Amino acid sequence: MGELSERAFKSKPRTDRHAGAQAACMERVRWCTTIAMTRALLFFCLATAALAGCAQFPQLDRTITPALEAAPYPDLVPLGPVLARAQATGVDPVRGNAVLDARVAALRARAARLRGSVLTGRESQRLAQGLH
Repeated sequence: MGELSERAFKSKPRTDRHAGAQAACMERVRWCTTIAMTRALLFFCLATAALAGCAQFPQLDRTITPALEAAPYPDLVPLGPVLARAQATGVDPVRGNAVLDARVAALRARAARLRGSVLTGRESQRLAQGLH
């Protein structure tokens, strides 16, 4: 039986032939991991969709009253007049900007008030005396 030595273990130097094979192996491992994770995600999504499809919503089934069931269907109207009315009553940009500017000014004023001291002068003196 051979003697044990205190000499450090040294591996064989790596050759270019081994480097190429190792890189190819690592690329295959990455590809297989990506495929496995994609399949797991797909399975999770399908399982979630299947479970959601099996759910029952009894509180939604009882929301329609008999009077609502007996009501006639709403009339279908052309979309043109509806869109024209919506655009005519739209938001005025000048007025909208004025409202926003007023809101910004109010918020800035509030922020300035909040930056001030919380304590009055008398409270500050009392606190200073209590610390000494």
